[in-house]
Amino acid sequence: MNRLAARLHICLGRLQSLPSARRSSGAIDNAHDPALTTICVQSALPALAELTLLYLNFVTVARLERNPTIKDEIQARGFGRDIPAGFLCYPAAQAADITAFRATLVPVGEDQAPLIEQTNEIVRRLNRQAGREILPEATALIPQVGRLPGVDGRAKMSKSGGNAVPLSASDTEIAAAVQRMYTDPGHLRASDPGRVEGNVVFTYLDAFDPDREAVAALKAHYRRGGLGDSALKTRLTGVLRDLLGPIRERRAEIARDADHVMDVLRTGTARAKAITAETRDAVQDALGMFRF
Repeated sequence: MNRLAARLHICLGRLQSLPSARRSSGAIDNAHDPALTTICVQSALPALAELTLLYLNFVTVARLERNPTIKDEIQARGFGRDIPAGFLCYPAAQAADITAFRATLVPVGEDQAPLIEQTNEIVRRLNRQAGREILPEATALIPQVGRLPGVDGRAKMSKSGGNAVPLSASDTEIAAAVQRMYTDPGHLRASDPGRVEGNVVFTYLDAFDPDREAVAALKAHYRRGGLGDSALKTRLTGVLRDLLGPIRERRAEIARDADHVMDVLRTGTARAKAITAETRDAVQDALGMFRF
């Protein structure tokens, strides 16, 4: 498994400070053991930029503009026709990130699936141009709950949108985020029947509550009436605290050793630099490009 600490993509939508060693510790947690995962810094891999530029010759502006993910982000950010070129070209950069590691399985939310599809289009065009398979196609690995809505009810949870529950959230912050969550606007009293569909609290319970039978019983109770929103939010708060508590503690433990974080990033980046350079060279050779 490879994990990029993206320092380039953050500049495509808005300028912000680049990740510090402390924030980079978020990439090293219970789910990303450096012994099993190559954790690297994107901007330190020049092959990615070279592949991105190359891939732009295998996709049209019209196709980039039709990408549903890009269309949604353009609308959400209010770009209109003043679209930064780098932002519009994000699918090509994403294709470079994926193909440089020859990834065949990419974990994404359902809103990112069009980027995987466009990556495969670029791969097929490149392979046809080369006359043989140079790069493999990738498959999107989408979880059961393919997209988490924001706590404010908007379609997508986003850290930049201020409607997310951070992995580093404290118990107090988790409770506050859950209290902000939309339920059923027509469920005015606990005795009223409520709608489960589109209810943000139930979406999160579906995603994170391990007791499926209990969640099913809560849904049935809510639909027939007699279950208040506060009871649902109390349950979800407990579920998220149990889930995020160990992650938060592990992250804090790692962040206390900045030297270890930097060592992991240096080792992973060196490994990734060799892998991505090898892929770049293979692509250039297959296309008959001169290099030395």
